[in-house]
Amino acid sequence: MQFEIRALEADQRVNLRLEAADPVDAADQARLQGMTVLDVRPAGHLGFSFSRRSRFPLGLFSRELLALLNSGLSLVEALQTLDEKEAKPEARKILGGVLKHLYEGESFSAAISHFPEAFPPLYVATVRAAERTSDLPQALSRYVAYQEQVEQVRKKMLSASIYPILLMVVGGLVALFLLGFVTPRFASIYADNLDRLPWASRVLMQWGGFVEAHAVNAGLLFLVLLGSAAYALSRPAARAWLARQLWRLPGLGEPLRVFQLTRFYRTVGMLLSGGIPMVTALEMAGGLLQPELRLRLASAAATIREGQPVSQAMERAGLVTPVALRMLRVGEKSGRMGDMMEAIATFHEEETSRFVEWFTRLFEPILMALIGLVIGIIVVMLYLPIFELAGSLE
Repeated sequence: MQFEIRALEADQRVNLRLEAADPVDAADQARLQGMTVLDVRPAGHLGFSFSRRSRFPLGLFSRELLALLNSGLSLVEALQTLDEKEAKPEARKILGGVLKHLYEGESFSAAISHFPEAFPPLYVATVRAAERTSDLPQALSRYVAYQEQVEQVRKKMLSASIYPILLMVVGGLVALFLLGFVTPRFASIYADNLDRLPWASRVLMQWGGFVEAHAVNAGLLFLVLLGSAAYALSRPAARAWLARQLWRLPGLGEPLRVFQLTRFYRTVGMLLSGGIPMVTALEMAGGLLQPELRLRLASAAATIREGQPVSQAMERAGLVTPVALRMLRVGEKSGRMGDMMEAIATFHEEETSRFVEWFTRLFEPILMALIGLVIGIIVVMLYLPIFELAGSLE
């Protein structure tokens, strides 16, 4: 089976295709060539997200491993303890594999790098940097704090989107019920008086007649359209196009850009604090940005590699806000770029939270009014012919 691999080689991002038995084997082959593996996926996959992801609880594993290391256990003893208490077969298989590689003399970072489905490249890079200073507990503590901060922002965004999505789903189902079930019944009642109906009601009744005559075909057409939309959204090109359209919306594009930059700065700050070089950290965190910003980041990384200041390169690439630019300049003077990156992320996370709260308060009533208007128009068009016909009989 062939796998597509994204990796770093000599601080350069490369893509290659290898023949391997499974993703772990493919990643091992790439590492034997001196590469740092970022991502492994089957070649030529259709892009659906139906593949079963690893259920390895990385956050819980990191917190428990940190607690055991702080209590005085060695790394191997801590991993053995976690392996013995683990009840899930998939997680035990991964822990057993990590211990096996440790018994063979590999470092912890090399051992976990054999399982990219459980340990992402950021985690491996953080552990590898910590091994240089023999301070694994601090690196784990830093990664746990990073994950908690990212998860907190993600939960805020998710909770803010649940109610609008629920409104759209319920409103859509009600509209479909009216158009697909109620309207055909009314169409049969008005079949002999279509010419006397208002234009809008006539169009609605013709739709109801079509659905009644071709119910199976209409249902299949709806399923095909729904499946096509789901497939289109699963394609990177379609998602990129949709993201570009959202970014062009007045009042929404800039907050989306700031949100992506916030995650990017948070990740880069964590990597820099862990001892990862600047250019490598930028390239590893680049996957969090949308394609257009990713291209700008590649240009900025090349400029930084040539010796230009980080603040200047990021400003030219359009990857800073006024606040971020000033704080980057302070970080360059103080030599604390990692702390400054995290400070930038914290500042903009608060700004993003305020925007989400404001947008939710504004968007929810507008959405409710719009859904009510659509349903109301359908109901009025259904009953308007009754009033028209009743008036003509007087």
